[in-house]
Amino acid sequence: MSTEVPGYRVLARKYRPSTFADLIGQEAMVRTLGNAFASGRIHQAHILTGVRGVGKTTTARILARAFNYEAPGFDGPSVEMPVLGVHCQAIIESRHVDVIEMDAASHTGIDDVREIIENSRYKPVSARTKVYIVDEVHMLSKPAFNGLLKTLEEPPEHVKFLFATTEIDKVPVTVRSRCLRFDLKRIDTEVLVAHLSKICGLEQVEAEPEALALIARVAEGSVRDSLSLLDQAIAFGGKGGVRVEDLRGMLGLSDRGEVVDLFKLAMRGEVAAALDVTARLYRAGADPAELLLELCEFCHFVTRVKIGEAALSDPAISQTERNAAGEIAKNLSMGALSRAWTLLMNGHVDVKDSPRPLASLDMAIVKLAYAADLPSPEEALRKLSEGGGVPVLRATAPSPAPGPRASAAPVLAPVAAAGPRLDTFENLVAHARARRDVGLLRALEHDMRIVRYEYGRIEFTPTATADPTLAPTLAKKLQEWTGERWMIAVAQGAAAPTIREVAQAKDTQKKQGAAQHPVVAKVLELFPGAKVVAIKDPEIVAPEAPPPADEDIGYTDPDFDEDL
Repeated sequence: MSTEVPGYRVLARKYRPSTFADLIGQEAMVRTLGNAFASGRIHQAHILTGVRGVGKTTTARILARAFNYEAPGFDGPSVEMPVLGVHCQAIIESRHVDVIEMDAASHTGIDDVREIIENSRYKPVSARTKVYIVDEVHMLSKPAFNGLLKTLEEPPEHVKFLFATTEIDKVPVTVRSRCLRFDLKRIDTEVLVAHLSKICGLEQVEAEPEALALIARVAEGSVRDSLSLLDQAIAFGGKGGVRVEDLRGMLGLSDRGEVVDLFKLAMRGEVAAALDVTARLYRAGADPAELLLELCEFCHFVTRVKIGEAALSDPAISQTERNAAGEIAKNLSMGALSRAWTLLMNGHVDVKDSPRPLASLDMAIVKLAYAADLPSPEEALRKLSEGGGVPVLRATAPSPAPGPRASAAPVLAPVAAAGPRLDTFENLVAHARARRDVGLLRALEHDMRIVRYEYGRIEFTPTATADPTLAPTLAKKLQEWTGERWMIAVAQGAAAPTIREVAQAKDTQKKQGAAQHPVVAKVLELFPGAKVVAIKDPEIVAPEAPPPADEDIGYTDPDFDEDL
């Protein structure tokens, strides 16, 4: 026996906007269209773009209604539609004969577009304007786009085109330039929470404000996604309504309080306690990738609070998180928060691709905890400038048993810089060649016009072909080779030649000199088109030593009497 509610419609369809007044969060677009309709400057083609669920197709249907609105007191297109007009209900239900909707995902070819072009010649059957709504227009083939161009630029007066797409960059620029473009933005969290609360009231469903804020945050500005989640949450909660605890269990999300505790423990370097929290959350059903994403979100919120306390008024954030973020922001530097964000985002990528998600999650937490103890670059420089050293464990050779004043313990000694003294640019190039660093050697010879060079500081102008990362790459290499920090500055407009250009100039000069030699000049005259391509110095071959004379062969006795 079926228990389905007769005539039940999902919330996303039941509360779909039917007028411009019903649209939420798109005030700029509504104002632009209102002014255009009021002045009679109605474009023949519109393209609507934005992320999923922000109302692209819905807006297209509302526009189709506006083009064809007929009601008492209205005799032309209007964005003001206080009552249902003659054609409104049929357009809303996608069954009007003069409003043709086509899904480009399943109608991608030139034949589908050719059908549109041929039918566009005929006037509408009953409405004022024939409207073509093409959803996901970016999926049309190249021939289909090309076939549409002429009609799109000069359509019949009775035809309007409405395109919707989530990937505007895939739509050819020739099509975009013929359309009036509207970018539908994500809905702000506050607006979305208010919208969900209104719907819960209409549906007579009790909902916790924190639960609605969580739905809005997970939906990431998509109205359709938020309504689908609300539908699911109502079914999950039953008569108990929509509760944040039930919602977290339904979505596999972690308790925000425990996420905050985990972040605190990791940033304090308490690895064991942090891993205990991770294991507990995992056993409770938390997804490792989602847990890292929640840590990223909280880290981002703390950073916003660090920048300005106005972030503490965000309604999508619970009071528990606000209190914790305010405290954490006072104790952590911006460098530590930036480093934590990078580690968490990298960990999220690793977990998503890992065959062992829990192990990857643990390793991400370990990295975060140990990185929290590292000094910032500024602190490290300050310590070094104050005469401090970085202690390292230096092994010692075995020695006899220690005497009364000897010690067998390992010796701690500061790291000393023992790199080469690269006092000139030529020495730097020679060192790169000796290290067989082919990539950097080529960059030094081909891409750098030296403005100033002294030990510890290089100022250069890059050539047009230089890698944009040449300066930081060179700085890193120099610090690795010399054990000292170098200042690498990029200047503009220097005309000094590169090493390669100097070598080429010398080579050209040698070739020109060789071409003026009488013998070479005669050869070039005898062979038109010939040119000097290379100059090689003759190899100097040492003459072979003459064979030893007979008298030099054999044993010489000092007592031998030559007279005999």
